[in-house]
Amino acid sequence: MPLRFTLRQLEYFVAVGESGSILQASEKVHVSSPTISTAISQLEQEFGLSLFVRKHAKGLSLTEAGSQMLTQAKKLLSEAEQLNDIAGDITQVVRGSLSIGCYLSFAQLIFPSLRRSFQTMYPEVRVNQFELHQNDIFHYIRGAKIDIALSYNLDIPADLEFLPLVELPPYVLVHEGHPLAHLPAVTVSHLQDYAMVLLDLPHSNVYFTSFFSQVGVKPVIAERTQDMAVMRSLVANGFGYSIANLRPLHNLSPDGRKLCYIPLECDLPNLVMGLVMAGGTRNSFTVQAFVEHCMHTITESNVPGMNMHSLASSPG
Repeated sequence: MPLRFTLRQLEYFVAVGESGSILQASEKVHVSSPTISTAISQLEQEFGLSLFVRKHAKGLSLTEAGSQMLTQAKKLLSEAEQLNDIAGDITQVVRGSLSIGCYLSFAQLIFPSLRRSFQTMYPEVRVNQFELHQNDIFHYIRGAKIDIALSYNLDIPADLEFLPLVELPPYVLVHEGHPLAHLPAVTVSHLQDYAMVLLDLPHSNVYFTSFFSQVGVKPVIAERTQDMAVMRSLVANGFGYSIANLRPLHNLSPDGRKLCYIPLECDLPNLVMGLVMAGGTRNSFTVQAFVEHCMHTITESNVPGMNMHSLASSPG
């Protein structure tokens, strides 16, 4: 008996099953909500099963049958994607789905441009992007939710591979009226009595405070945030200085105030931006194409979205 459902319908079903919402599924797979609703109805008619319980206020929840079908549908889609990967490897055509993670703090600066240039070069690749904390990156790679991730060399587990791309030295970020704004470089001794705005992300927060613990002092942490843009605006409005390894192309905070970037002189090694992946991942032709694109695009003199030439210069 011929199949009367398509892989696309299964993709829409999985998206709704995982999100519990047709609207959220629509945003994830980039098709209209009516299209997804129609696909779900067609699947239910074909299978003779109710896949979801409709809850007007709370969205949709899977029925017991729907839960079992979701597990099998995900397996089918995974196997279909593997066929696509095999075909790409045999023909040496970069194609299929590629799930990429990106460390949360620099996703806004680097990843959109990097993804755009990669997909322009390889239009047959369908990219799924995930902005993640470092621990989530490890978890997603181990669970095969993502193929590869762009991140820092912070506490990389022994079972994962890290491919370094570029070193990023630290700098101190202050508003233009800060007493340190005129200095060409600063040390921890310059900072220890001033209020600090800590970019309080897992792993990163340990790195930023290690500048102080290394010399036996404690920073005066006045504010904490996990959002890079919020941190920059807090600094620009006089709530304290911050430390980061990323400098945007312009010197304005999100609310339009001027910022100054001053190199931080210290004995700690620079952070390294690179690619995190499981062993053997680069055997995929599509993954290898992304690795090579990153190696070509992200260099010591150029990182998309960043002002690399000013990281070691005077504030401005």
